[in-house]
Amino acid sequence: MLLFRRPEPGEITRFIGNQSAKPYSYLAVGATSGNPPPRFVVDHNRVRLGEGSRVFDRACRALSGWKMFDIGWVELFHPDTPIATGETVAVLARICGVWFLNACRIVYTVAEEPGPVCRFGFAYGTLPEHAESGEERFMIEWNREDDSVWYDLLAFSRPNSALAKIAYPIARRLQKRFARDSKQAIQQSCSRLHP
Repeated sequence: MLLFRRPEPGEITRFIGNQSAKPYSYLAVGATSGNPPPRFVVDHNRVRLGEGSRVFDRACRALSGWKMFDIGWVELFHPDTPIATGETVAVLARICGVWFLNACRIVYTVAEEPGPVCRFGFAYGTLPEHAESGEERFMIEWNREDDSVWYDLLAFSRPNSALAKIAYPIARRLQKRFARDSKQAIQQSCSRLHP
């Protein structure tokens, strides 16, 4: 949703409530847990956060607190939303003096402890009032074999609105910027959290 002013908190809450009853804006719901569908652009980004269980725990807390959205030009509503399947959030972005309000719903969560790789995360999918159509997975991984901890982003998308189609090169730059800024935000959050 394109806006020429910052929406009021009540407007955002109503927007989330309205979108929470809507279907996803794409058919391949849950595909970030396997193979992304054809005819979507796929982005995969990873950054190493450090080593060991303490870093893994810090990264999981950062992800649970939606810290990957603490990037300045994007806000998540509401940051106290629990990481649970079916929860709906709104992402508000300010670009070139206009506001974009986009709706997403959590498709699935991941909490894998046993085995050589521990994983914690979730994926959310776009709803009708989102400029793009697709899904994004946010994951923390701890590889016990080499003790490395990673933040992993996997997304597939394509334009959902006429404006997104017209401004596709700009949308792609913003997607890449979000991935870069999100990785940096998780890194910074992990370094600030106490053990």
